Amino acid sequence: MNQRSNAAHAAKESITDGPEVDSKEEEEGTEIEVDEENLPSRAAAVHEQIRMEGEKELERDGLALMWSAIAAGLSISASLVTKGILHEQLEDTPARFFLENLGYTVGFIIVIMARQQLFTENTVTAVLPVMHKPTLKNFGILFRLWGVVLAGNLIGAACASLAFIYLPLFEPSILHAMTTISLEVMEKDPAGMFVGGVVSGWLIATMVWMQPSAGAAKIWVILLMTYLVAIGNLTHIVVGSVEVLYLVLSGTLPWEAFLWPFALPTLAGNIIGGTFIFALISHAQIRNDLSNERKKAQELEGKDKDSDKGQTGGKNRGQDIKKRPGHDKNAQ
Repeated sequence: MNQRSNAAHAAKESITDGPEVDSKEEEEGTEIEVDEENLPSRAAAVHEQIRMEGEKELERDGLALMWSAIAAGLSISASLVTKGILHEQLEDTPARFFLENLGYTVGFIIVIMARQQLFTENTVTAVLPVMHKPTLKNFGILFRLWGVVLAGNLIGAACASLAFIYLPLFEPSILHAMTTISLEVMEKDPAGMFVGGVVSGWLIATMVWMQPSAGAAKIWVILLMTYLVAIGNLTHIVVGSVEVLYLVLSGTLPWEAFLWPFALPTLAGNIIGGTFIFALISHAQIRNDLSNERKKAQELEGKDKDSDKGQTGGKNRGQDIKKRPGHDKNAQ
């Protein structure tokens, strides 16, 4: 067992320079079981697959996480750009609202298909390993990941906003449309930001949960779930940061408006919706299935050991009888 554990540790160290997550598999030197045939349900297989991905993300090098998160912050700005272009080009009809919000999905498609680090994805993926084994070490690794990814996303969002303002990338009419769209975000009060963030976090977590089963339809799952966020006028900490930072850096809003009423309520809502509601409920149902499965496996293993002991004991008793003097033919 020690040789297997050392081999597993060596394999992990060759892949990542980040910290190791505490888990039963890490202690035993085994891998997380994701084969549906060996698990109690399809939902359990999805849960374990996401937990495995979460462990990989938690154990990644901090600098690699930061660069990936910055790239995601830049890429997610495509949502504002595409939505602004559609808003400017389409006629002012009731259909424009539904058509322009298709642009909102573009940034998510780029980020997720390119496997860049987006904060709201990590509120469910990286949380499952911690829920599986909630140690102080695992919580520390989770907060490290969240801090690095959120900081990188905001840096990327700020860089994208500065590029829109100071580089001649778009026509003034498109910039005006982007300003109009961004101002719509700030029409909500802090309570509205928080509630919208909760629902948004739930939808993004649902999208993450659906992806392992989506197969070739993955892009349609991303489009559908993020489109619901858009037409629901829900708040998202990263996409919203591009919009609000664009207003702040252009001088339309003061700096404090970014933190309140936008960032703090939205961030809290996204975390609660994606983690404390969706991930907790999903983990609770699967944990019960997995614990029952382990109990059955332990019972079967115990019966096998008892059976082996019984057979061994029977052989020993037979040998003892043969060795007794009363049963020795020579003694007779």
